[in-house]
Amino acid sequence: MAELTSTKLNPESHLLLEQPLLRLPYEIARKNFKIVQKNVERDREVVLSSLKATATASLAGQDPAKTLNALDGMISRMQGLKRKMEGLHEEEKVIHQQSRKRIQHLQDLYEIPGLTDVKYDEWSRIRLNRLLVDYLLRSGYSETARALAKEKCIEDLVDLDVFVQCHKIAESLRRGDTAAGLAWCLEHKPLMRKTSNNLEFELRLQQYIELLRERRVIEAKQHAQKYFSQQIDTHLPEIYRASGLLAVPPDTQAEPYKTMYSSRRWDDLANLFVKTDHELFSLPTQPLLHIALSAGLSALKTPSCHSAYTSSSSNASSSTTSVCPICSTELNELARNLPYANHTKSYVENDPIVLPNGRIYGRERLLQLSAKIGLEEGQVRDPTTGDIFNASEILKVYIS
Repeated sequence: MAELTSTKLNPESHLLLEQPLLRLPYEIARKNFKIVQKNVERDREVVLSSLKATATASLAGQDPAKTLNALDGMISRMQGLKRKMEGLHEEEKVIHQQSRKRIQHLQDLYEIPGLTDVKYDEWSRIRLNRLLVDYLLRSGYSETARALAKEKCIEDLVDLDVFVQCHKIAESLRRGDTAAGLAWCLEHKPLMRKTSNNLEFELRLQQYIELLRERRVIEAKQHAQKYFSQQIDTHLPEIYRASGLLAVPPDTQAEPYKTMYSSRRWDDLANLFVKTDHELFSLPTQPLLHIALSAGLSALKTPSCHSAYTSSSSNASSSTTSVCPICSTELNELARNLPYANHTKSYVENDPIVLPNGRIYGRERLLQLSAKIGLEEGQVRDPTTGDIFNASEILKVYIS
């Protein structure tokens, strides 16, 4: 296991895992700005156009009642815009509050002098709770995640609403309903234009498939003409395959039509939506808990952790008990396929010797242990494997 050589805290290394903490509020604020911009520009054009037409008609002798009705319509439209802006403004205030608390949470890390400080333990505990909430949300345990966030007072440090909405839409897709997914695509269309994803096309394709499954061929043709004609440049091969479905019944065994008619496509659509949602909001595809755990296991892992002679509670021949977390029963298998840590320094005991089996120990420690367990004079025991050797077989190690 790697040894701790310094207690100095390096905040920059911690921030590698914290990018989504600040990135998500920024992405939501940017989305809201696009919505505001779109609503203002649209209503501005409509109101200015209506105002100009009303003024022209009024000067031409239009009935005053019609002019007043037109003005009332414009006022009503502007009041509707105001209500939308007020709702988005309240949401913006919440985003700013969350951002301030998240920035302060990260700033607290820079004010901690070292890893042994009690404040670092408190900060790490908050981060662990955040990672647990993130994992619960991604796994679909929304209420449990909400209860944990409330209990630990970290509601502003986690993204409950974003993940809850994502989970609801994904579940609706698994149930065979595309309405929520398409509404999400419409809401985020300005942001989706800048990314090369095909979520909306796949949802429209699924609607087309469901129409053909019910043999509503005329409606399917109309649907394809309305939506697929706009996607010819980017999805021509998929459109060709979709056209072949017109001549193929739902119970076909011919590929690729059998796969297109398969109900498993709903699970694929749900997974595609989750992937698109996370990409749009700059969220990692894996739970942050998995990323942190993998990094920690790799940092502690050494080749001896998966040796046949690993000193652990599971090795009956070992006369010592390892304190290495990777050698523990709980984490050993989890770390098996992870890379080893890059150790730039070696740690060797004083007066090292090598046993016939190739294992190296400090002479003094080895002799003390052999005497303690009652071996005959001139014999030593490997504390890891339990093998016994004559002292004459020991060779001194010279470090070059």
